[in-house]
Amino acid sequence: MKIFTGLILTALLVTSTFAQAGVIVGGTRLIYDGSKKESSLSVSNPDKAPYLVQSWVDTTSGGVEKAPFMVTPPLFRLDGGQQNVLRVVRAGGNLPNDRESLYWMNIKAIPAAEVTPNQNTLQIAVKTRIKLIYRPTGLKGTPEDVTHQLTWQHSGDSVLVTNPTPFYMNFMQISVAGKALKNVTWVGPQSTAKFDLPSGVSGGSVSWKIISDYGAIGPEHKSSM
Repeated sequence: MKIFTGLILTALLVTSTFAQAGVIVGGTRLIYDGSKKESSLSVSNPDKAPYLVQSWVDTTSGGVEKAPFMVTPPLFRLDGGQQNVLRVVRAGGNLPNDRESLYWMNIKAIPAAEVTPNQNTLQIAVKTRIKLIYRPTGLKGTPEDVTHQLTWQHSGDSVLVTNPTPFYMNFMQISVAGKALKNVTWVGPQSTAKFDLPSGVSGGSVSWKIISDYGAIGPEHKSSM
């Protein structure tokens, strides 16, 4: 029994070590300015060991449709203490000019393993996924400038938010009658989204905070429902 407990403890310590190590991505989201030829994102390796880094862009639907973006370099070795820059380039696609488009950018880091005779090794690949938001050339300002235009209404056990703006509103927090909602995500441009209300809450004032282009938390906004 003591041996079994020791094995569990060792596994937890190994898991903790891997969680703290690895490639660091230089941002929580990437805003692609449509007026530019490309957008870039840094990746760095604070460890001593090298990593193999692979990157690509997916659609939000996760289907077979390919995202109209290429990442270069798509696969490279990142040595310990080094940094590299991922460049994202638009590769065609019929994207709307009057609103933003959302995709997922994936960065997978695979650590190098030292080969030791008669010893098994375990390689753990860590994948980071961040939002890639394409902002057409004609859009001016930021989501924070127009988030006050969101409208809110009670819908059964949920709250329905309508976004008339051309921007994605990425929520950090939504509260109704002073109680925070769980599992809040975002509402797309010129779209609606529904979030579950806390138990016992059926109405009241709404407050929310959104995440900026740089991953910062914006000021609190309030409205009635």
